[in-house]
Amino acid sequence: MLKARRFPLKNMLRWGAVSAGIGMVWACIVFILYDFVGFTFLRVPFLPIASVGTAVAFYVGFKNNSAYDRFWEGRKIWGGVVNYSRTWANFVLSNIKNEDGTLEVDSKHRELVYRHLAWINAVRLQLRRTSRFFDRPHPVTKKRLEDHADHMRNDWNKELAPFLEPDELAEVSKHANSATHLLLTQGRQLRALQDAKRVDLFHQIQLMGVIEELYNLQGKAERIKATPFPRQYAEYSRWFTRVFAVLLPFGMLDVFSGSHVAAQMGEVANFGATPPGHLLEHLLNMLQMAVSSGLVTWVFVTMEAIGDSSEDPFERSMNDVPMNALCVVIERDLRQMLGETDVREPEEPIDGILY
Repeated sequence: MLKARRFPLKNMLRWGAVSAGIGMVWACIVFILYDFVGFTFLRVPFLPIASVGTAVAFYVGFKNNSAYDRFWEGRKIWGGVVNYSRTWANFVLSNIKNEDGTLEVDSKHRELVYRHLAWINAVRLQLRRTSRFFDRPHPVTKKRLEDHADHMRNDWNKELAPFLEPDELAEVSKHANSATHLLLTQGRQLRALQDAKRVDLFHQIQLMGVIEELYNLQGKAERIKATPFPRQYAEYSRWFTRVFAVLLPFGMLDVFSGSHVAAQMGEVANFGATPPGHLLEHLLNMLQMAVSSGLVTWVFVTMEAIGDSSEDPFERSMNDVPMNALCVVIERDLRQMLGETDVREPEEPIDGILY
């Protein structure tokens, strides 16, 4: 997730220069073919192209809204993980008695809280186990992932080892859905504690209700991960934008073509016979058309790309839900609730990106 309040200018230029440049070059080609070569059939009234642009804008807007809904749902899910993690630790420390009947923190409290910390990291790693960036990423994205590889925290054993005993980690790692198995173990531990009279039935039911909600949050996140954004919306939006960008210069000939103006004045404009003054005027018209077409192309292509970059919130993109940082927030809170002081520092953005 981009942490900076303003989008970095260098990123805007990096992503926008290509689309704007292609739009400008294409506009120059169309202008030369029409104005200098004499392909007058290329001129198209701007009204139908403007209608196409309006339809594309509505379609892209719908896609962006839907993509943002997916991101925001993912962020709300992880907000719920944060809240219920604190609730879990509170219930464990407040309702599970020590062996001598007190509420002093002992090994069993620490085990239940630490296993929960293993669970949040297991969910995070499972959600990022596959990624669309594994399949032909954009060169800029590929370089970013390589530069930030040391900050991704993707090593399963390294991330879970601080919270689980080696035997339990080995057992958990055998399962296809390790996070689900960790919550199962938590439930069995609560039953054992209830049998040992260390927690009463009412509070055991409360704690099981928290586990149920954790299952719900995990399932919601897995649903988003396993259900890609409908491809008919994603692909048609991309192609509609490209078609509009290709057609755009043909409609702009009405406004910027020097030969069109000359024709209205009864003159003949072509590359070989145009007086120098008129040639300069035509070149200025071409520049104006190229800049205008490049700007409009950049706006539409960028709008389409914004939705594309937001549709999958559990990848490793700049617009991702910052699960690494949220896991650290939870870890700090829960370990301090246990009375520990040597806790991890909050995650810091890397080049303005919080993972």
